[in-house]
Amino acid sequence: MSALTKGLVSVAAIIAAAGAGLWAGQTGLLKLPLSPAAAMTGERPDATGPVIYYRDPSGRPFYSLSPRNTDGGQVYVPVLASEDVSFEPKPKTESVARAAASPSEKKIKYYRNPMGLPDTSPVPKKDSMGMDYIPVYEGEDSDDGSIKVSPGKIQRTGVETVAVGRHAITRTIQAPGVVAIDERRVAVVSPKFDGYVVKISNVTTGTHVKEGEALATVFGQAVLDQAARLLIEQTSGWTRSDEAASPPGLKGPAGVVGATRRLQNLGVPEEFMDQVKNERRVPDTFTIRAPISGDVLERDWSDGQGFKAGDVGFRIVDHSMVWMMANVAEGDMDALRVGQKVKVTTRAHPGRTVTGTVTVIYPRLMPETRTVRVRIELPNPDMALLPDMYGDVEIATGSKADVVSVPASAVIDSGNRQVVLVELGKGRYEPREVKLGRTGDDFREVLSGVSEGDRVVVNGNFLIDAESNLQAALKGFTAPSTPAATEATQ
Repeated sequence: MSALTKGLVSVAAIIAAAGAGLWAGQTGLLKLPLSPAAAMTGERPDATGPVIYYRDPSGRPFYSLSPRNTDGGQVYVPVLASEDVSFEPKPKTESVARAAASPSEKKIKYYRNPMGLPDTSPVPKKDSMGMDYIPVYEGEDSDDGSIKVSPGKIQRTGVETVAVGRHAITRTIQAPGVVAIDERRVAVVSPKFDGYVVKISNVTTGTHVKEGEALATVFGQAVLDQAARLLIEQTSGWTRSDEAASPPGLKGPAGVVGATRRLQNLGVPEEFMDQVKNERRVPDTFTIRAPISGDVLERDWSDGQGFKAGDVGFRIVDHSMVWMMANVAEGDMDALRVGQKVKVTTRAHPGRTVTGTVTVIYPRLMPETRTVRVRIELPNPDMALLPDMYGDVEIATGSKADVVSVPASAVIDSGNRQVVLVELGKGRYEPREVKLGRTGDDFREVLSGVSEGDRVVVNGNFLIDAESNLQAALKGFTAPSTPAATEATQ
C-alpha cells in the first residue's frame, strides 16, 4: 500500500472517529496523534517512518495530504507513520500486559512456508504469493518423535481418540452362494419287479404330494404269485415265527414258507398283504404311494407303460430343508469352522434374512476360481428358497475370547509397517509401530506396541500423519545461518 493511499484511509478513519475521539483517547482504546503542545515543543521521541498526512496545529479536525498553512499562517504539523491512528486496545493491567507480551517472549527458532512446502527461513519473509512465513517457536518443534498439533486444527478436523481395550475379534466372510436340494431328502419310486402301469394318479412334475398319497396303480406277476402263496401259508397255519424257527433248508407244505418275506423284498406295502389276508383273495393290481411329503421332481411313467425292475417312476424331494452352496475365497479358508452361524439374503426376497449353519467344508479347492465350497443348511418351511436361487452369504468367524485390540480405523498401514498415533496430551501425539494379529470387522488385535489404557487416534489420524511428515521434511532442511545468506538464495 502506498503512502498516499494509506494516508487517505487514515484520514477517513480519523474523521469517522472524531465525535468519540476524546472519550477513546481518555480510556486508552484509541491511540491518537500527538497533542498540539507536544507537536509544537517537538517532543516526539517515538515518531518514525514517512509522513502520512498533515493536521491542524491547534488540534482541530482539519487534515491535509500536502503541506499547508492555516488561515492565521500557522504551519500544519506532519504526522509520521508511527503516530498514525491505531485501534488496538492498550493493556489495562500489568498481568494483562504480560499475557499479551508472552507470545513475543518465546524464542522463534525459524519461519516455515505457509503452504506447507519444505522451505524454512531464519528471518521473516514472504513467499511468491505474498504470504508471510509462519514462525515456529521453541517447544513446538520437538525432537522426541512426537507431533505437535494446534488445538484449533484439532477442533476443526474432529480428531477423536479412544482407549485401547479388550474386545472379541470377529470377522464376517462374504461369499456368493446357490441354493441346492438336500440330497438326504430325495426319495425315488422304483419297483423291484417287472410290470406295467395301469393308471397314473393326478400327479405331474412340480406337484406337491403328501406322504402316503397315491401315485400310480401297477400290475406285477411276481407280486401276484407271492400273494397266492401268502394265502396258502395262511391256510396251512405257517406263521412268521414258524418260518424263523424252522431249520435251514426245511420247507413246509406246498413250499409256502417265506411268502411274506418275499413280498417285503419286492417292496409291496403292508396294506396290500393285509388286504390279501382279510379278503382271502389276490387282487390283480395294487397302489404305489408317495414315500415322503415333497415336490415331484421327475415323473417317468404314463398310463399303460411297462417297466423293468429298477426303473425310476417318480423322484420326490422334500424342500423343507435346503442347502446353500457357498464359494469362499482361498484367503478366508483358515477362518472357516463347522458349526459357524451364517446369514443368507437372496435377490428374490430383499430385506429377508435366513439363518443357517455351516455343516460341511469340502476338502477340495476349485482351481478355476480359487475357492472352496462350503455347505450350509437352511430351514425352508415356507418353500421360499428354490433350487438354483442365488444368495449372498455372510459367515460369522472369530473367537469369543477378548484380546487387546484397537479400532481398525486407528491403524495407519503402509504395507511394510503398521503405526498408531498415541495421544500424549496438550496437543502432542506419538506415532508407534505396532505388531498386529488377527483382523476383525471393527477391531484389530495388537500383539505389541501399545498397552491397555493408552489412547489412540481413530479419527483424523491421516491429518496428524501428514503433519508429522511435514515436520520431518522441515527438519531435513538446514536453515541459512544469516539473513544475507537467505537473501542470496532468493
